[in-house]
Amino acid sequence: MGNSLHSRMTWLLLLGFVLVYLCPIGFRPMIVPDEVRYAEIPREMIATGDWIVPRLNGLPYFEKPVLGYWLTGLSMLAFGQNAFAVRFPPALAAGLSAFVVALILRRSGQGRASAILAGLIFLTCFEVAGTGVFAVLDGMLAAFLTMAMAAFYLAAEAPRGSRRERGWLALFGGCCGLAFLTKGFLAFAVPVVIIVPYMIWAGRWKDLFPMAVIPVITAILVALPWAVAVHFKAPDYWHYFFWQEHVKRFMADNAQHKAPVWTYLAAFPVAALPWSALIPAAVKGMDRPLRRTSLFRYALCWFVFPLLFFSAASGKLLTYILPCFAPFAILMALGLSAGVAQPRRRALRVGIVILMSLFALVLAALVVIQSTGVGGFIPYTHVYKAVIAGVGVAMLIFCLYVGLKMDGVGSILSVAMGTMLLLATLQWVLPDDTIAHKAPGGLLLRNADRVTPATVLVSLEDPIRAVCWFYRRSDVFLLGRPGELAYGLAASPENRRRGLDESQFQTLIKRHAAGQVVLVGKAKHYRKWKKMLPSPIYTDSSGAGGYVFAQY
Repeated sequence: MGNSLHSRMTWLLLLGFVLVYLCPIGFRPMIVPDEVRYAEIPREMIATGDWIVPRLNGLPYFEKPVLGYWLTGLSMLAFGQNAFAVRFPPALAAGLSAFVVALILRRSGQGRASAILAGLIFLTCFEVAGTGVFAVLDGMLAAFLTMAMAAFYLAAEAPRGSRRERGWLALFGGCCGLAFLTKGFLAFAVPVVIIVPYMIWAGRWKDLFPMAVIPVITAILVALPWAVAVHFKAPDYWHYFFWQEHVKRFMADNAQHKAPVWTYLAAFPVAALPWSALIPAAVKGMDRPLRRTSLFRYALCWFVFPLLFFSAASGKLLTYILPCFAPFAILMALGLSAGVAQPRRRALRVGIVILMSLFALVLAALVVIQSTGVGGFIPYTHVYKAVIAGVGVAMLIFCLYVGLKMDGVGSILSVAMGTMLLLATLQWVLPDDTIAHKAPGGLLLRNADRVTPATVLVSLEDPIRAVCWFYRRSDVFLLGRPGELAYGLAASPENRRRGLDESQFQTLIKRHAAGQVVLVGKAKHYRKWKKMLPSPIYTDSSGAGGYVFAQY
């Protein structure tokens, strides 16, 4: 492949990152509960100056370690306390992961085109894009794990006992330590389930223990300072974090997000769109010489064993398998790069036709549902939003059609370009139902003039993080079910007074002048409480399926 093609691929990669991961992230409404949670905790760190103990609504919050909050807090200090700053760290993590995926291919002797293609595939997988533009910690965890696994591979390829090997092993351990500070003990479990099978397969199982010394030391050096600091400031942190957030979440019969063992196997083809449709074409290019290479075997272990590991756990969320997408991109790039050089490219064309058919059905469904309101559901109140969404899908279909007319490389790039245009477009037109059910910011901001420093804020469990974030308060009372704040409320007698039942809320209203108490809740939950509460003097709502702002 010529330099001009490499240049076009590089520019496409950079353009896609800007269009999908940077341009839209400051304009979408923030979604509950995750985005406002991971915005509010670092905001409170900045406000209090305590960067050691995570707090949510001023209450101890021990569900995650601290690094993700630190990175978001630093982003806020750089860009302000806004949606762009909150989403910038996961977007940057996605870009960094794509760079590392390309780097490992380049350092292993693959061509520049294959390296760039791997980055394109990674950035345009649906799940990667969904987490990369959404304020959750999974993208940052996956980025550190991607760096760690790339470093170990390069260490395994370096001369045994060389300075280069020691350097890569130190980087591997340091990245594991950073991953641990982001989301906990998975940072150590995931590399183990990858590396042990690979080293056995490579006939190097005797090297496992000697190669573990440097990474263990560097991981401890990275993680230990905060681990010790939080123990002294919040002695119960590690007991809660280990048992509640790891043992119970992943293995207990009543684990959070419990799902069948086959969940990830069924969901992965959808999460990996559009590239899952091209898996047969990639497999066709995986000839025997490629399958014998160390990179192929390493990437295969990197992909398969974490997928099995997470499938065996009781608790499941689709974002948990995000670390599997870096090796998936590597395997796809290896297979497709080899496949397009073959005279027959039927499998590639068949995959593109499948994608065209799938998204043609999506476009038809959008038109029918938007125009007829089947089942009483209309995605968009404003027609222009439906038109924009339709244009995004149509652009992908057009790019796929163009790809059918091109050679193998052009076909693959057309898939990537069309997917980028779709992903960039859809972020500007979230469905009305999503905004109503998951974005209370509009309601809270239009009533901000009714909230003064003297106002007593009360919230039901669902929107409490949003109330804290949009009103910049960490003293909100919680009415009813405590949810994830249960531990923080029970941590001290003072904290327990922040949790209210029906009679306590009525007493709170009586103790304050009219208009000084505000309750925010999900509309369906508020309707259940309304008959037990006094009549408010003012209410505002974001719709029957949205949220209610009630002033007493």
